[in-house]
Amino acid sequence: MSRKKMKLAYITNDSKRKTTYKKRTKGLVKKVHELTTLCGIEAYAIIHSPDFDSQPEVWPSHVDARRLLSEFKKLPESIRNNKMVNQESFLEQSIAKANQQLWKLCKENRQKELKKVMFESLSGKGIFQSLNAMDLNEVGLLVNQNLKDIENRVRVLTKASRS
Repeated sequence: MSRKKMKLAYITNDSKRKTTYKKRTKGLVKKVHELTTLCGIEAYAIIHSPDFDSQPEVWPSHVDARRLLSEFKKLPESIRNNKMVNQESFLEQSIAKANQQLWKLCKENRQKELKKVMFESLSGKGIFQSLNAMDLNEVGLLVNQNLKDIENRVRVLTKASRS
């Protein structure tokens, strides 16, 4: 049975918040354990809440966590910071990716609009009067490209039929 989606907001009821904290902590530790088992990696988790526990919860143990942290600190800084991001750089990467997707979609939409104009003009609709010089130029380039593609396809098919 699936659970309903929980609204992410601060839980004001202290007992519910403490129960949720304990459940989520247990789930997070379980996920870290599964990740280390499935991927064959070493990892640790430190979960600390000044509201509920005076001591942070450390998985798998304090000794292992300290050992892994010291190994990490021994690595050269270039390797340590290789894929590390802070909130600002994460958001910058997300924005750059979204802008790239937007640019790609705009380009695809423009191509579709030009194809629509081309096909409507082939069907006899006089829509060229409403286009500016840049649009007409782009439609012309698209027509020329389509003619080249058709000529290449005809060449390939005639060679194949001769063989």
